[in-house]
Amino acid sequence: MVKIVSRKLAKTENVYDIGVAKDHNFVLANGLVASNCFNKSHSTAYAYVAYQTAYLKANYPVEYMAALLTANSGDQDKVQKYIANCQNPKFHIEVEPPNINKSEVDFTPLPKVATGETKDKILFGLSAVKNVGGGAIEAILEARKEGGNFKSLADLCDRVNLNALNSRTLESLIKCGAFDKIEPNRHQLIKDLEGVMKWAQDRNKDRDMGQLSLFDVAEKTMPAFDSAPKHSPVSDFPAKEKLQYEKEILGFYVSDHPLKYAHEQNQIKDVITIAQMSEKKSKSVIKLVVMLAGLKNHITKKGDPMAFLQVEDMTGQVDAVVFPKIYEEIKNLLTENALLVLTGKVDKKDDESQLLVDSAETVEKVMADGVEQEEKPLTELDNYQNESINEEIKIHQSIAEVEKPIEQLESQKNTPKKDAELFITENRSAKQRQIIILQLPVHKIPEDNSLFEHIKAILKEQSSGDEEKAKVAIGALISDEKQQKFVQFGRQFWVEDGEATINRLKDAKFEAKILNC
Repeated sequence: MVKIVSRKLAKTENVYDIGVAKDHNFVLANGLVASNCFNKSHSTAYAYVAYQTAYLKANYPVEYMAALLTANSGDQDKVQKYIANCQNPKFHIEVEPPNINKSEVDFTPLPKVATGETKDKILFGLSAVKNVGGGAIEAILEARKEGGNFKSLADLCDRVNLNALNSRTLESLIKCGAFDKIEPNRHQLIKDLEGVMKWAQDRNKDRDMGQLSLFDVAEKTMPAFDSAPKHSPVSDFPAKEKLQYEKEILGFYVSDHPLKYAHEQNQIKDVITIAQMSEKKSKSVIKLVVMLAGLKNHITKKGDPMAFLQVEDMTGQVDAVVFPKIYEEIKNLLTENALLVLTGKVDKKDDESQLLVDSAETVEKVMADGVEQEEKPLTELDNYQNESINEEIKIHQSIAEVEKPIEQLESQKNTPKKDAELFITENRSAKQRQIIILQLPVHKIPEDNSLFEHIKAILKEQSSGDEEKAKVAIGALISDEKQQKFVQFGRQFWVEDGEATINRLKDAKFEAKILNC
């Protein structure tokens, strides 16, 4: 064997890869022996590439992840996994939705050292948006380069060649959030779109014919796009609908995720992600927090119903199978976009994993069952009023779901799982409790703190200050038209007499109910 100490190019010759059945030595022209050249050359090349990749990921994580997302933009499962990696605490990289005034063809890295912001970011590439072709992207970027940022939807339609940009393309860009920095009300833009496009097409025809309108003459003082027609004002899409459009157009959620709240609360124990399933052996028992993305009902040869599911979390998608016996128990939970906690066994075939479901519960029920009374000041409730009504509330729980019949709760209180709605524990020993649930619609919560000060005053007058005697817990369901979030009050706000407190709250015009748990 020899060691190369120097080298220089003598001349150029054809190079061939020679494969042999077993290890083989080659005698070179100068009498030296080359041993296993093929294997060693390839292993050296792979090692060098691995080193380069690791170096870039460690030292330029934003640029590296942007390149990785661009390279795999056609594979939704991989992109979803890489976006989850970006959000990992190790990276803390925020992936932003497309921006009509900033997005390029590919994913764009925006490291905080360059932007001066507090977070590293990656801007979504226009090429990864459904229904947006190369010609449309080229027309948008060319117009933006020539005339600067677009001021409105009408400004874009007026400046971009509409032969390359149709209504379907613009609708996709609006629904995925590409115009949010210009006009955050996506529903309003969708309503405006038809009229704006007709207006822009008419202006283009006039320009082609050499005609000028009054607005063209006065364009320096009043932009022409201000004259574009507008639909009457409409409210924006609900947050849930916005997310569904993002999923439809981008293939995954970017601005938020329906499961994000459940993961942040960390109240569901022993959960793994779909990405971690590949590390588990076949027949391993696991628990997943997922959203039901697809459902296919099936009838077995014996005539029994079962189901094949496609479920997803923030790291990827996986198939799940619900056999007849389990299907009969959980069929009412299997609805589109339902948020579920699935327990089952890993089933591996040809390096692909699926879940054989053993049980299922809704996320909100599991989170409610796992709640323990902790010291939480009422300021948590105070702060909630400052959140936008349009913000996605991740717990979709109706009052009817909370109000399980008392007889059913009684029958369940001695079960090993303590499977009772809002089952309160103290010092980890289960005791029967009462809990008062206030119902607070978001639109009735004033901007100041008057409502919450009123609640605090009532609770204070109903308590003697002795926490040993205060056995009735307090909670609230804060809701918009369709969705609700359960908020628990701290131990210091518990009261002694549930019925008296309920009557006092009702006298003060609050909607409240008491549950025995």
